[in-house]
Amino acid sequence: MLRDVSHDLGAAGTPDGSATPAPEAGWRRGRGLPSLSEVNASIPVAGKPWRRLMAFLGPGYLVAVGYMDPGNWATSLAGGSKFGYALLFIALLSNIMAILLQALCARLAVATGRDLAQACRDAYPRPVGWALWVLAELAIVATDLAEVIGTAIGLNLLFGIPLEIGVVITALDVFLILYLQNKGFRWIEAMVVALIGVIAACFLVQIAMADPDWGEVIRGFAPTTELVRNPDMLYLALGIIGATVMPHNLFLHSSIVQTRAYGHTIPEKREAIRFATIDSTIALLFALSINASILILAAAAFHKSGNTGVEELGQAHTLLTPLLGSALAPTLFAIALLCCGLNSTVTATMAGQIVMEGFIDFRLPPWLRRLITRGLAILPAAAVTIAYGESGTAKLLILSQVILGLQLPFAIVPLVLITASREKMGVLVSPRWLTAASAVIAAVIVALNVKVVADFVAG
Repeated sequence: MLRDVSHDLGAAGTPDGSATPAPEAGWRRGRGLPSLSEVNASIPVAGKPWRRLMAFLGPGYLVAVGYMDPGNWATSLAGGSKFGYALLFIALLSNIMAILLQALCARLAVATGRDLAQACRDAYPRPVGWALWVLAELAIVATDLAEVIGTAIGLNLLFGIPLEIGVVITALDVFLILYLQNKGFRWIEAMVVALIGVIAACFLVQIAMADPDWGEVIRGFAPTTELVRNPDMLYLALGIIGATVMPHNLFLHSSIVQTRAYGHTIPEKREAIRFATIDSTIALLFALSINASILILAAAAFHKSGNTGVEELGQAHTLLTPLLGSALAPTLFAIALLCCGLNSTVTATMAGQIVMEGFIDFRLPPWLRRLITRGLAILPAAAVTIAYGESGTAKLLILSQVILGLQLPFAIVPLVLITASREKMGVLVSPRWLTAASAVIAAVIVALNVKVVADFVAG
């Protein structure tokens, strides 16, 4: 599938194959500064094809972080503990959806030189653009809120730091991001990849301890009619799919792809789209392995022993020692959670900068922008933690996911519409099959999120 996707994504071009730049006549307003101007086109792309491909590897892993963040852990833990390996098929299906949508993000970025926020600002009337900006900012705060809570829980489980203090400590990542970005964008990518490696190693050891039934694991990736017949399983499946595509990831990927200096001719852009698609596809398949590992661990450790109601992160951490017979297992679980939280806060704060600069063309010093975004997330998290403790943070985490579900259509639909417009994309317009598949995916994800939100409102 990857070969076909990459080929079709790069198939558009001039009739005579010439190296003329892609037209941009369909945009209403001027270009302004490029996305993330301090690092835009800062990574050279040169040399033999394999060297140029290597230059593109990195942004996909920052995007993949959003598919293994603390907000996704609860659904995977609940699904594995309650239904064993049966929901692995849903994890695979949701990952395929994410791969196609992120391919559209890469295409948008390379073909137009705009991120999704800039494209919305230029494509729609100003009142619509401002409305989309407000919704995107709410989603960024909600995303950051979930990451702050997850990181604080990780610090609490690993070091015994009280949740309210852990919430405040998460603000320190602002200075880490600034330090790494000043050294070059590759340093941020290196940190993210290193933390993903730690997460993978932690789950590898835990799964070895849990000793899952690998025959059942393989069968879990096949679809089952029980998904339709069992309302409880269907509901959890909806939760897994609905939590897979987060709005901030679409804005993030369409920006950080542009850190590569890939050139301006049609052949160069074709190649950039192909390489960026390969990067994001490989990274998201790696994210699938992490998500599947969480579900497999829950199935092997909890479902197998009859603990079918495990949903809270702290609850899972507590049960691992007696079930796996090792004090190392919960420590590895906490380390993985902390790494996920740290990675997610890095990408969420970057997405906040992209959204503000892209939608309203208003630029703040990076440290101030990130401090504001983090402050908006820390204040409610700290207040609720102090007032209600861990049970309050769990409810706040649910509320943050509801906000994300409400905002999701306002990110996916513009992405599909803009990339399907030949007027805006020129010769690099999305192939019809990709537009059709993405439209179906968008409709499914939007419908599922609407259902989750409606169920939440109905109590």
